[in-house]
Amino acid sequence: MSKVHIVTDSDSDIDPSLAEKLGVVVLPIRVHLDGGDENRHGGRRLGSQTLDKQVWEDGLDLNREDLLLQMSERRVHPRVVEPTASDFRRLYSRLTRHTDQIISLHSSASLSPICAEAERAAQSFLGRCDIAVMDSETISLGLQILVKEAARLANASVPLHDVLRHIRGLVSRIYVVMVTRTMDYLKYSHLISSTQAVLGTMLGISPFLSIEDGRIIPMEKVRYRERIVDKLIEFAAEFSLVDQVAILQSVSYPTEETKQLQERLQQLWPEQDLPILVYGPLLASHVGPDGIGLIVYEGQRPEGWVW
Repeated sequence: MSKVHIVTDSDSDIDPSLAEKLGVVVLPIRVHLDGGDENRHGGRRLGSQTLDKQVWEDGLDLNREDLLLQMSERRVHPRVVEPTASDFRRLYSRLTRHTDQIISLHSSASLSPICAEAERAAQSFLGRCDIAVMDSETISLGLQILVKEAARLANASVPLHDVLRHIRGLVSRIYVVMVTRTMDYLKYSHLISSTQAVLGTMLGISPFLSIEDGRIIPMEKVRYRERIVDKLIEFAAEFSLVDQVAILQSVSYPTEETKQLQERLQQLWPEQDLPILVYGPLLASHVGPDGIGLIVYEGQRPEGWVW
């Protein structure tokens, strides 16, 4: 029996060199840029690059930080173009030269049709290759954690169905929350109504969002900007044990708000690394360019542990 091969998409934000080392194949999410203000030379730019090119590939020629900056400053609107069934068929066909077992692990099916496209492609290989398409029900680092664990097991020659069972058991330990100050994208995604968007903007209300079962759910409202860090800390304090934590935001450097958040998180988990991750176009298309949030991978108590 051949080794299981792992496929994912670029929202996993897995480092290309690590993906290669683990044997993980990453399909890029494409971004089509609509709108945007003209610069004085009559063209639009993404950072140092001209926007005459309409479609960009996440993780290859798309700089996430530049994209989010342009969304904020020049009102560039990203339209996410996921890998198609044809893209998956070509990839699966190439992989079947080396394996008859593939796990295709992707971003939340409720936020993107990537899983549906992978499922369509997998139907073409029935009887030739066992292709399991799995909805991670998460994004970004959450997806990356699952992909790396799946690759670790695959490289240890663990059977496909055992890998799937183990990964499914990890999904419930991954939590994502966000606060965003931009109402427009939530309205376009039908997460709030037009009236709620107008009132939220007028009153300075920031929605507190959670990803639950793969869906973005508006949980409650944060009225004042200084309450945003408090709200994120309130959420974080619910966890007594964590394996990994990351801050999601639109820039790679710590802002004043991020510094406050890091300092207070460090008080909760003194030994924990607190990396800052720039979130990708998939999440940006739903929450906009000025969100801040947390991804928490909950730790597990040793078997038999009691209070």
